[in-house]
Amino acid sequence: MRVLVTGAGGYIGRAVVEALRQAGHEPVAMLRSERSRLPVGVEIRTSDLLVADTLVKALRDVDAVCHLAGLTRARESWEQPLRYFAVNVTGTVGLLEAMAARGVNILVFASTGAIYGTPESQPMGEDLPDAPPHPYAASKQAAESVIEWQARAGGIGALALRLFNVAAGADPDPTRIVPRVLAAAAGQSPSVEVNGDGSAVRDFLHVDDAARAFVAALDSHAEVGQFRRYNIGSGTGASVLDVVAAAERVTGRSVPIVHRPPAAEPQALVCDPSRAAAELGWKPRRSDLDTIVQDAWTSRTQQGRQ
Repeated sequence: MRVLVTGAGGYIGRAVVEALRQAGHEPVAMLRSERSRLPVGVEIRTSDLLVADTLVKALRDVDAVCHLAGLTRARESWEQPLRYFAVNVTGTVGLLEAMAARGVNILVFASTGAIYGTPESQPMGEDLPDAPPHPYAASKQAAESVIEWQARAGGIGALALRLFNVAAGADPDPTRIVPRVLAAAAGQSPSVEVNGDGSAVRDFLHVDDAARAFVAALDSHAEVGQFRRYNIGSGTGASVLDVVAAAERVTGRSVPIVHRPPAAEPQALVCDPSRAAAELGWKPRRSDLDTIVQDAWTSRTQQGRQ
Protein backbone atom coordinates (compact mmCIF):
# COMPACT_ATOMS: atom_id res chain seq x y z
CA MET A 1 0.00 0.00 0.00
CA ARG A 2 0.95 3.62 -0.52
CA VAL A 3 0.66 5.05 2.98
CA LEU A 4 0.66 8.73 3.91
CA VAL A 5 2.46 9.17 7.24
CA THR A 6 1.56 12.45 8.91
CA GLY A 7 4.19 13.66 11.35
CA ALA A 8 6.76 11.63 9.43
CA GLY A 9 9.61 13.87 10.56
CA GLY A 10 9.00 13.18 14.24
CA TYR A 11 10.73 10.70 16.52
CA ILE A 12 8.16 7.93 16.07
CA GLY A 13 7.16 9.05 12.57
CA ARG A 14 10.63 8.43 11.15
CA ALA A 15 10.62 4.94 12.63
CA VAL A 16 7.18 4.25 11.13
CA VAL A 17 8.36 5.35 7.68
CA GLU A 18 11.31 2.96 7.88
CA ALA A 19 9.18 0.09 9.23
CA LEU A 20 6.70 0.53 6.39
CA ARG A 21 9.52 0.43 3.84
CA GLN A 22 10.96 -2.72 5.34
CA ALA A 23 7.52 -4.36 5.29
CA GLY A 24 7.10 -3.70 1.56
CA HIS A 25 4.74 -0.72 1.77
CA GLU A 26 5.39 2.59 0.04
CA PRO A 27 5.42 5.37 2.65
CA VAL A 28 4.72 8.96 1.64
CA ALA A 29 6.02 11.39 4.26
CA MET A 30 3.86 14.36 5.18
CA LEU A 31 5.87 17.17 6.78
CA ARG A 32 5.28 20.80 7.61
CA SER A 33 8.65 21.53 5.98
CA GLU A 34 11.23 19.48 4.09
CA ARG A 35 13.97 19.98 6.68
CA SER A 36 13.43 16.73 8.55
CA ARG A 37 15.82 13.85 7.98
CA LEU A 38 14.21 10.92 6.22
CA PRO A 39 15.58 7.89 4.33
CA VAL A 40 16.72 8.60 0.79
CA GLY A 41 14.03 7.80 -1.75
CA VAL A 42 11.00 8.55 0.45
CA GLU A 43 8.54 10.88 -1.22
CA ILE A 44 7.93 14.04 0.82
CA ARG A 45 4.79 16.15 0.70
CA THR A 46 4.52 19.37 2.69
CA SER A 47 1.21 20.09 4.39
CA ASP A 48 -0.31 21.57 7.51
CA LEU A 49 -3.10 19.87 9.46
CA LEU A 50 -4.86 23.23 9.82
CA VAL A 51 -4.73 24.16 6.11
CA ALA A 52 -7.39 22.14 4.30
CA ASP A 53 -6.23 22.48 0.70
CA THR A 54 -2.72 21.28 1.55
CA LEU A 55 -4.19 18.14 3.14
CA VAL A 56 -6.21 17.30 0.04
CA LYS A 57 -3.08 17.67 -2.08
CA ALA A 58 -1.03 15.52 0.31
CA LEU A 59 -3.58 12.69 0.08
CA ARG A 60 -3.49 12.22 -3.68
CA ASP A 61 -2.86 8.65 -4.85
CA VAL A 62 -2.55 7.05 -1.40
CA ASP A 63 -4.37 4.01 -0.03
CA ALA A 64 -4.16 4.59 3.72
CA VAL A 65 -3.01 7.04 6.39
CA CYS A 66 -0.91 6.62 9.52
CA HIS A 67 -1.73 9.75 11.49
CA LEU A 68 1.06 10.73 13.88
CA ALA A 69 1.14 14.52 13.45
CA GLY A 70 0.21 16.53 16.51
CA LEU A 71 1.36 18.11 19.74
CA THR A 72 2.57 15.72 22.44
CA ARG A 73 3.93 17.48 25.52
CA ALA A 74 1.66 16.95 28.51
CA ARG A 75 3.16 19.71 30.66
CA GLU A 76 3.02 22.23 27.83
CA SER A 77 -0.63 21.37 27.21
CA TRP A 78 -1.60 22.79 30.62
CA GLU A 79 -0.37 26.18 29.45
CA GLN A 80 -1.69 25.96 25.86
CA PRO A 81 -4.89 23.88 25.91
CA LEU A 82 -6.50 25.71 22.99
CA ARG A 83 -3.46 25.10 20.79
CA TYR A 84 -3.47 21.40 21.68
CA PHE A 85 -7.16 20.99 20.87
CA ALA A 86 -6.77 23.00 17.65
CA VAL A 87 -3.94 20.85 16.33
CA ASN A 88 -4.86 17.45 17.73
CA VAL A 89 -8.63 17.61 17.30
CA THR A 90 -9.39 20.22 14.64
CA GLY A 91 -6.39 19.00 12.66
CA THR A 92 -7.74 15.46 12.78
CA VAL A 93 -11.15 16.66 11.60
CA GLY A 94 -9.44 18.38 8.68
CA LEU A 95 -7.53 15.21 7.83
CA LEU A 96 -10.73 13.14 7.89
CA GLU A 97 -12.46 15.67 5.60
CA ALA A 98 -9.54 15.50 3.18
CA MET A 99 -9.58 11.69 3.30
CA ALA A 100 -13.28 11.77 2.42
CA ALA A 101 -12.60 14.12 -0.47
CA ARG A 102 -9.93 11.76 -1.81
CA GLY A 103 -11.80 8.53 -1.10
CA VAL A 104 -9.14 7.25 1.34
CA ASN A 105 -10.81 5.07 3.98
CA ILE A 106 -8.06 3.32 5.99
CA LEU A 107 -6.64 5.10 9.05
CA VAL A 108 -4.24 4.15 11.84
CA PHE A 109 -4.11 6.78 14.56
CA ALA A 110 -1.28 7.36 17.04
CA SER A 111 -2.97 7.82 20.40
CA THR A 112 -1.69 7.60 23.97
CA GLY A 113 -2.07 5.41 27.03
CA ALA A 114 -2.21 8.62 29.08
CA ILE A 115 -5.94 8.72 28.28
CA TYR A 116 -6.52 6.10 30.99
CA GLY A 117 -5.23 8.49 33.63
CA THR A 118 -4.04 6.76 36.79
CA PRO A 119 -6.31 3.76 37.38
CA GLU A 120 -5.80 1.50 40.37
CA SER A 121 -6.36 -1.55 38.16
CA GLN A 122 -3.05 -2.75 36.72
CA PRO A 123 -2.09 -3.73 34.09
CA MET A 124 -4.35 -1.47 32.06
CA GLY A 125 -6.64 -3.10 29.51
CA GLU A 126 -8.65 -1.41 26.77
CA ASP A 127 -11.90 -1.85 28.70
CA LEU A 128 -10.90 0.62 31.40
CA PRO A 129 -12.83 3.91 31.45
CA ASP A 130 -11.05 6.95 30.08
CA ALA A 131 -9.86 9.55 32.60
CA PRO A 132 -7.49 11.92 30.78
CA PRO A 133 -5.39 13.78 33.37
CA HIS A 134 -4.27 16.74 31.23
CA PRO A 135 -5.25 18.64 28.06
CA TYR A 136 -2.88 16.60 25.87
CA ALA A 137 -4.56 13.31 26.81
CA ALA A 138 -7.99 14.92 26.56
CA SER A 139 -7.23 16.17 23.06
CA LYS A 140 -6.17 12.68 21.99
CA GLN A 141 -9.33 11.22 23.52
CA ALA A 142 -11.41 13.77 21.58
CA ALA A 143 -9.55 12.93 18.35
CA GLU A 144 -10.27 9.24 18.94
CA SER A 145 -13.95 10.08 19.38
CA VAL A 146 -14.06 12.01 16.11
CA ILE A 147 -12.39 9.12 14.31
CA GLU A 148 -14.72 6.55 15.87
CA TRP A 149 -17.85 8.43 14.86
CA GLN A 150 -16.55 8.91 11.31
CA ALA A 151 -16.00 5.16 11.18
CA ARG A 152 -19.50 4.46 12.52
CA ALA A 153 -20.88 6.74 9.81
CA GLY A 154 -19.26 4.47 7.23
CA GLY A 155 -16.56 6.91 6.16
CA ILE A 156 -13.49 4.92 7.23
CA GLY A 157 -12.15 1.85 8.94
CA ALA A 158 -9.85 2.95 11.74
CA LEU A 159 -7.54 1.65 14.44
CA ALA A 160 -6.25 3.74 17.35
CA LEU A 161 -2.96 2.67 18.89
CA ARG A 162 -2.60 3.84 22.48
CA LEU A 163 1.17 4.06 22.84
CA PHE A 164 2.88 3.97 26.21
CA ASN A 165 6.37 5.33 27.09
CA VAL A 166 8.19 5.15 23.77
CA ALA A 167 11.96 5.18 24.20
CA ALA A 168 15.32 4.21 22.63
CA GLY A 169 17.06 5.61 19.60
CA ALA A 170 17.41 9.32 19.03
CA ASP A 171 14.74 10.47 21.48
CA PRO A 172 14.72 14.28 21.13
CA ASP A 173 12.97 14.98 24.44
CA PRO A 174 15.60 15.61 27.14
CA THR A 175 12.92 15.65 29.85
CA ARG A 176 12.19 11.93 29.51
CA ILE A 177 13.81 9.56 31.93
CA VAL A 178 16.05 7.54 29.57
CA PRO A 179 17.69 10.62 27.97
CA ARG A 180 18.09 12.21 31.42
CA VAL A 181 19.76 9.13 32.87
CA LEU A 182 22.09 8.78 29.89
CA ALA A 183 23.00 12.47 30.04
CA ALA A 184 24.15 11.88 33.61
CA ALA A 185 26.07 8.77 32.53
CA ALA A 186 27.76 10.83 29.82
CA GLY A 187 28.72 13.55 32.30
CA GLN A 188 26.53 16.12 30.58
CA SER A 189 24.48 16.62 33.71
CA PRO A 190 25.73 16.23 37.28
CA SER A 191 23.01 13.79 38.40
CA VAL A 192 19.54 12.41 37.85
CA GLU A 193 16.82 13.89 40.03
CA VAL A 194 14.44 11.22 41.30
CA ASN A 195 11.09 11.76 43.00
CA GLY A 196 11.01 9.94 46.32
CA ASP A 197 12.73 6.57 46.38
CA GLY A 198 12.57 6.04 42.60
CA SER A 199 10.36 2.96 42.82
CA ALA A 200 7.50 4.26 40.62
CA VAL A 201 7.02 1.83 37.74
CA ARG A 202 6.26 2.65 34.09
CA ASP A 203 5.84 0.69 30.85
CA PHE A 204 8.70 1.42 28.42
CA LEU A 205 8.33 0.60 24.71
CA HIS A 206 11.13 0.50 22.13
CA VAL A 207 10.46 2.92 19.28
CA ASP A 208 11.03 0.12 16.75
CA ASP A 209 8.32 -1.97 18.41
CA ALA A 210 5.99 1.05 18.29
CA ALA A 211 6.68 1.42 14.57
CA ARG A 212 6.01 -2.26 13.89
CA ALA A 213 2.62 -1.86 15.54
CA PHE A 214 1.59 0.58 12.80
CA VAL A 215 2.59 -1.96 10.15
CA ALA A 216 0.63 -4.69 11.94
CA ALA A 217 -2.39 -2.38 12.19
CA LEU A 218 -2.27 -1.61 8.47
CA ASP A 219 -1.90 -5.26 7.55
CA SER A 220 -5.01 -6.16 9.56
CA HIS A 221 -6.83 -2.88 9.05
CA ALA A 222 -10.41 -2.40 10.17
CA GLU A 223 -13.19 -2.71 7.64
CA VAL A 224 -15.01 0.47 6.68
CA GLY A 225 -17.50 1.17 9.45
CA GLN A 226 -15.31 -0.33 12.17
CA PHE A 227 -13.17 1.30 14.84
CA ARG A 228 -10.81 -0.66 17.08
CA ARG A 229 -8.49 0.42 19.88
CA TYR A 230 -5.27 -1.27 21.05
CA ASN A 231 -2.75 -0.80 23.84
CA ILE A 232 0.80 -0.79 22.50
CA GLY A 233 3.35 -1.29 25.27
CA SER A 234 5.81 -3.79 26.65
CA GLY A 235 3.42 -5.20 29.22
CA THR A 236 6.15 -5.07 31.86
CA GLY A 237 7.09 -2.36 34.30
CA ALA A 238 10.43 -0.78 35.16
CA SER A 239 11.19 1.80 37.82
CA VAL A 240 13.43 4.84 37.61
CA LEU A 241 16.01 2.93 39.65
CA ASP A 242 15.74 0.06 37.15
CA VAL A 243 16.53 2.50 34.33
CA VAL A 244 19.54 3.82 36.25
CA ALA A 245 20.80 0.29 36.89
CA ALA A 246 20.39 -0.59 33.20
CA ALA A 247 22.31 2.53 32.20
CA GLU A 248 25.16 1.63 34.51
CA ARG A 249 25.28 -1.91 33.09
CA VAL A 250 25.20 -0.72 29.49
CA THR A 251 27.64 2.19 29.78
CA GLY A 252 29.93 0.92 32.51
CA ARG A 253 29.60 4.34 34.13
CA SER A 254 28.17 5.52 37.40
CA VAL A 255 24.92 7.53 37.37
CA PRO A 256 24.66 9.85 40.40
CA ILE A 257 21.17 10.19 41.86
CA VAL A 258 19.66 13.07 43.81
CA HIS A 259 16.46 12.16 45.64
CA ARG A 260 13.79 14.83 45.73
CA PRO A 261 10.61 14.83 47.82
CA PRO A 262 8.02 12.29 46.68
CA ALA A 263 5.63 13.50 43.98
CA ALA A 264 1.90 12.88 43.83
CA GLU A 265 2.09 10.17 41.18
CA PRO A 266 0.81 6.61 40.74
CA GLN A 267 3.09 3.83 41.89
CA ALA A 268 2.61 1.79 38.70
CA LEU A 269 1.31 2.40 35.16
CA VAL A 270 1.68 -0.74 33.02
CA CYS A 271 -0.39 -1.76 30.02
CA ASP A 272 -1.89 -5.07 28.97
CA PRO A 273 -1.04 -5.48 25.25
CA SER A 274 -2.69 -8.90 24.87
CA ARG A 275 -5.46 -7.65 22.57
CA ALA A 276 -2.86 -6.39 20.08
CA ALA A 277 -1.09 -9.75 20.27
CA ALA A 278 -4.30 -11.70 19.67
CA GLU A 279 -5.88 -9.53 16.97
CA LEU A 280 -2.94 -7.82 15.23
CA GLY A 281 -0.30 -10.49 15.72
CA TRP A 282 1.95 -7.83 17.26
CA LYS A 283 4.27 -8.38 20.19
CA PRO A 284 7.20 -6.28 21.44
CA ARG A 285 10.57 -7.69 20.40
CA ARG A 286 13.06 -5.06 21.55
CA SER A 287 11.40 -3.56 24.61
CA ASP A 288 13.47 -5.17 27.35
CA LEU A 289 15.07 -2.38 29.34
CA ASP A 290 18.71 -3.16 28.52
CA THR A 291 18.00 -3.11 24.76
CA ILE A 292 16.16 0.21 25.05
CA VAL A 293 19.00 1.78 27.00
CA GLN A 294 21.70 0.25 24.78
CA ASP A 295 20.09 1.58 21.61
CA ALA A 296 19.60 5.02 23.14
CA TRP A 297 23.26 5.04 24.25
CA THR A 298 24.42 3.95 20.79
CA SER A 299 22.42 6.79 19.26
CA ARG A 300 24.13 9.28 21.58
CA THR A 301 27.52 7.85 20.56
CA GLN A 302 26.71 8.25 16.87
CA GLN A 303 25.65 11.83 17.43
CA GLY A 304 28.86 12.58 19.33
CA ARG A 305 27.02 13.53 22.51
CA GLN A 306 29.25 11.65 25.00
